[in-house]
Parts: sequence; C-alpha cells; structure tokens
Amino acid sequence: MEKVLVIEDKRSMARMLQTGLEAEGYLCIVAYNGKEALNMIDREQPELIITDLKLPDMDGLTILKQLRQQEVETPVIIMTAFGSIEIAVEAIKEGAFDFVPKPFDMDHLLLIIRRALDTRRLYRENLLLKEEMATHKGMPEIVGKSRAIADVLEKVRKVAPAKTTVLLQGESGTGKELFARAIHYMSPRAKGLFVPINCAAIPRDLLESELFGYEKGAFTGASHRKLGKFELAHNGTIFLDEISELDTSLQAKLLRVLQDQIIERIGGTTPVQIDVRVVAATNSDLLRAVREGRFREDLFYRLNVFPIVIPPLRDRKEDIPALSEYFIERFSKEMKTKPRRLAPDALKLLMQYDWKGNVRELENTIERAMILADGDMILPEHITLMSIERTSASLENIPMEGSLEETTKAAIRIAESERIRRVLNETRWNKTKAAEILQVSYKTLLTKIKEYGLE
Repeated sequence: MEKVLVIEDKRSMARMLQTGLEAEGYLCIVAYNGKEALNMIDREQPELIITDLKLPDMDGLTILKQLRQQEVETPVIIMTAFGSIEIAVEAIKEGAFDFVPKPFDMDHLLLIIRRALDTRRLYRENLLLKEEMATHKGMPEIVGKSRAIADVLEKVRKVAPAKTTVLLQGESGTGKELFARAIHYMSPRAKGLFVPINCAAIPRDLLESELFGYEKGAFTGASHRKLGKFELAHNGTIFLDEISELDTSLQAKLLRVLQDQIIERIGGTTPVQIDVRVVAATNSDLLRAVREGRFREDLFYRLNVFPIVIPPLRDRKEDIPALSEYFIERFSKEMKTKPRRLAPDALKLLMQYDWKGNVRELENTIERAMILADGDMILPEHITLMSIERTSASLENIPMEGSLEETTKAAIRIAESERIRRVLNETRWNKTKAAEILQVSYKTLLTKIKEYGLE
C-alpha cells in the first residue's frame, strides 16, 4: 500500500483528500503545518507528498526546497487557491512534480498522483539499470523434467505467494538466482523490483552502503544521498547471494531488517520502514559456519524458515538433453546462426561427464561447441570438457623417471595447482574466500597463484 502525505491546514479539505485517497487504496497521513510535515516525512517516509502552497508557518515551496536540498527524491504535488503562472513555473523549477490550482477535480488529481508514483518507480528502476543490477527481467525459464527439479519447482510454487524468507542452498552453478527470480515473479510482489546482490563480490567496507545506502556527508566522498538495495527493493524482493560471506557486523543489521523491516542509512538518524521479501542463497554449509562462530545462529534460523536445496546437475543427468537443446536454441538466436543438432556421441559424452560446474559449466560447454561447429551438427570433437583436459595434461606432466622424491614433488605441485584453480573458480576468484577454504593465509595464496601462473 503506497503512503501519501497530505499537508493542508484546512481540516475539511484535509479530510476530503484523505477520504478520496483511501477510497483508491492509498494509505493517507495528514500534517497541518510545515514543521509537523517535515518531521513526518523523516519518520514516515511517504512515497508521495501533496502540499498546500499557503501554510500557517511556511509555504509549500519552502518545504519543497528543503526536501531537494536534502536530496529527498519523493515527488511533490503543490496545490493552491492562489494559482498563477509565475508560481507554477517557480514550483516546477524547484522540482515539483506538478501544480494543481484549487478548486480541482478529484479524478484529475488522482491521475496526477498515479503518474507521479509511476515516475518514482521508474526512477528507482533506472538506478538499478545504471548499476547493471538487472541483467534480464521477467519470469525465468527453468528447464528440466527430472523428479529432483520437479520437487524444487513444487516448493517454489508453494512458497512464492507468501512473504516467507527463503534460503536456497546448492553448489555454485546450479542456478540459484533463477529460482529466486521464479519465487519473485510467481509472488504478489511481481510488479515490484527484483534486486540481486552478491555478498561475496563487494568489498566488506562497501557492502553496508550498498545494502543500506548513506546520507550526504556520511563519509568523505558522500556528496549526495544514495539509496541502498533494500530501499530500492521496497514492495519487491531482494536476493542476497552468497549470504555466508556477510560480515558479522552486517549480520546483526540484517537480523534487524528481517525482524522489524527497518533499515538505517549510514550517517542517518531516522529509521526507514521498508516492505521487502528476502531470498538468500549459499553454496556453503551454514550450520557448520554457525558451529565455527562465523555465522550468527539467530540469523541462520531467521533465514532458514523455508529452505530449498537445488540439486547438482550430476544428480539429475536426465535433464542434460533438454538443457543442451535449450542452450543450443538460445545461442543460435544470439549468434544468428541456424539451429544445430547434438550428435548422439556428443550427447553421450555430456551424459558421462561429472559437471563439477553444474548448469553453468554445461552452458559454457555448449557455447564453445556452437562456435567450433561449422556444419549443422555438434560432434564429439566440438565438446571441450575442461576438467578432463586439465586432469589428463596434469598426469602427463608427472615425471615417471628419476627419484621418487622428484616424482612426489611434481605430483604435489600439480595437485596444489589444480586444487587452488578449482577453489578460485568455485569462489569466482574471491581470493579472501578461497584462502579461507584452503586454510592458508591470503599472502600465501597470492604467492601460489603467481608461482603456478594461475592469473
């Protein structure tokens, strides 16, 4: 329900506006003077402000100017019985959304309100687009007919209509974000924004401002107010990927968001009420992290209200033919080539492979095959399975002559190199996380990466 603040000193007019707005499904709050209104704006965070030009203590233009100085982007509609072209022009120059002379037709005002709220929504969507948050929109297509994937989709269908927090668990590359998008677009929040954020991809000292935003002057370089991802996701869904990488200080703040649906911008003093559904995801064992003191137990139980485990591709190999056809068709359109068919021997090779990288690795394999294939058929020689090639090449590099010590040292180097490469790929080259998994210091990991030429 969108919240509208009406600032009007005449109580009969205020009641009339409140009745009309509430009849249209808006939540209407009223202030009778400018000082009361400014306090209410900080406290209530309305989506729209309708103010009379003439107020007992200040005029509507003064309120508008103060809001714009504070970089509050809430649209403002100014109404007055003392209308003139000069006042209307000044109001628009100061950033008013529109100017409505009294007396006015309520239907006309409602139309302006709808336009103002739509503009505000588009402004927030544009913020996401500018930050390349929305790589694709709309209900995702989840491909697969296996029993394992059908069970997951059934859980998604059942939980989507609720506001329940969902924890998606599964290995890297299983498509957790696709299922998070499905939950969003099958829910009553589908008209709101789906805001994904990878907790491991953003440095810890920047993640708080990304999640909760900041006020102008909050720190050096904060030249303007910035809305965080939680505010942008208001009335929608936020997807917190790799939640296990959240710093312990931010875990406490996230716990408050889940409990009270309240955030505070960095440098701010006023809590901001939000309405956001949280879907989190992890490829780690959160219970183990709780036992080791790396993850708050109370936060774990808040997130784990409705857990869904996404099975790895090797446990649902019957989905490989359908997934392969889907990727072939998609890449054919992207590359503007005629559709290709997968040769039986090539499909057999795909079915025999272990798919450590899951669906993402299959997608990459099909894309390479589409580039390598010249005719209308994808053959076994077009299928490049990277892990198999690396293992074979590694074994060939182990010297089978000389002393046992030399052979052992070479094998250790190859094993270390392969293990480090796999962990770096699994963590998307998050070196801090990789060092933790490998149980070595960050400096040691950097030395090994340079030594084995893994960059």
